[in-house]
Amino acid sequence: MPLFVFGHRNPDTDAICSAIAYADFLRRTTRPDAIAACCGPPNQRTEYALKVAKLSAPRIVMDVHPLIEDVCQHDVTLATRDEVFYDVYRRMDQRGLRSIPVVDQAGKLSGIVSLLDILELVLNSGVDPLKARQVRTNLSKIVSVLGGAFQHAVNPDVDEDLIVSVGAMSAGGFTDHIKQFPAEKLIVVSGDRPTIQLPALELGVRALVVTGGYQLSDGLMQLAQARGISVLGSPFDTATTTMRIKAAQLIGSVVEEEFISLPAKMPVAEARERIFRSPQAVFPVLEDGELVGVLSKSDLVNPPKPELVLVDHNEIGQAVPGAEEARIVEVLDHHRLGGSLKSTEPIRLTMEPVGSTCTLVAKMFRQARIDPEPGIAVCMASGMISDTLYLRSPTTTQTDREMLEWLQTFCPVSLETFAESFFQVGSALRTCTPDQVVREDCKHFEEAGHSFSISQIEEIGFDLFWQRKDELFNALESMASAQKLDFSALLVTDIVSNGSLLMMSREPKGWEEINYPEMEDRLYQLDGVVSRKKQLLPLISSLMEAP
Repeated sequence: MPLFVFGHRNPDTDAICSAIAYADFLRRTTRPDAIAACCGPPNQRTEYALKVAKLSAPRIVMDVHPLIEDVCQHDVTLATRDEVFYDVYRRMDQRGLRSIPVVDQAGKLSGIVSLLDILELVLNSGVDPLKARQVRTNLSKIVSVLGGAFQHAVNPDVDEDLIVSVGAMSAGGFTDHIKQFPAEKLIVVSGDRPTIQLPALELGVRALVVTGGYQLSDGLMQLAQARGISVLGSPFDTATTTMRIKAAQLIGSVVEEEFISLPAKMPVAEARERIFRSPQAVFPVLEDGELVGVLSKSDLVNPPKPELVLVDHNEIGQAVPGAEEARIVEVLDHHRLGGSLKSTEPIRLTMEPVGSTCTLVAKMFRQARIDPEPGIAVCMASGMISDTLYLRSPTTTQTDREMLEWLQTFCPVSLETFAESFFQVGSALRTCTPDQVVREDCKHFEEAGHSFSISQIEEIGFDLFWQRKDELFNALESMASAQKLDFSALLVTDIVSNGSLLMMSREPKGWEEINYPEMEDRLYQLDGVVSRKKQLLPLISSLMEAP
């Protein structure tokens, strides 16, 4: 599996751009398999930044729960119904398999067959003497398993039920013996014994097998041809030849047609529940009806986990669904430590109080003395410009200023001009539905026993907000209800005035102590507040934790 570099859910520009840039850094240093990913499409501003940078958006991956296709065996050993025990058993024995899928001539899955099932073909005969002699096969298959040759062949490719009789007794006793069975079904096995071969030919048996590398005499061969009897030669002795004929039985009769198959996209956890009590040894894995692999229960004991690097977040609640079952190898972030992240082994953790995760990625490029490509430089600059409101946010640090100045030397565009265009593009209030607005850049938090979300959008002025205020309230309340949150907040930031409006779906206990003017019910004016992480989240936390 590759290493996925992920930003948070409902990704903003910094989350998208830091994932792209850090994946590029890893590919150029330690992980050539690093892939930038995101669990949601970029917003319009991010799309604009990527267009200027001439970069593709990250791969959209909405869930990283391990799937059956990630853990199953794709190198599948197969059988077909027209194969014989000898060939199928050897194939299974070589790979140590207990069960394999069976396909038809078109390659479509038609059943499964187990080692015990096919062994029953040659070992099922213990009590019934007639059953012990029966084989379903064709003469061509027998010759193949024997490694022999035809002296004379009549309809050798017809599948039929045959009765094996070994000419290892006196001629008189043998004649009496074979008269007990239908001659047209008998296949007689004999060494160089004309006294056995002649009565078999006179009786009109289906086939005569001459063992020990011998051949039928010319006179008896003429009789065989006249009677339409096939004659086969075997290089083995009579006992070995007889066992090999039994091993030439077709497996079709023991193929199990009632079985459990699994879709390739099924989560591992769900598959584990489904097959836990099944006696079936192997489970075919299908995608669009085509066999793509097989799964055994042992594959689920310690399945491989996807590897993730989390950028611009460190809380599982904000990560791509399934991250809790993945192997998180690194976190690169500029937010507070949320406390929900756990690992079974040490991980690389880089967290610094800067204005943007892209600042940290740029710092790594610079420290490693790796010059970013122009597109990657624009990409990192975009994340920094977005998160720091082009260095005007209170979250801005000297490191952000230095890194942005360093990136300018690699960018083919003026970052000041780019920033002006960037903030003019993609007004969420102008282009998105109310539901999209409140979900576009939404993060979830757990504080003081409360579960809540904070969404943030940046606009030029508040005119559009006032026009859409009522529908935004409805969307915010619906989202909080649908996601079972105690409340949801929407921070609408004016990048010109460096102030915000705060809308609440409902107000938690202690909210009356907020020290900002309430313009309308559950709508507040927050002058000077532009940062969700450094200003609004600490404010909300302090209000809820107050006695």
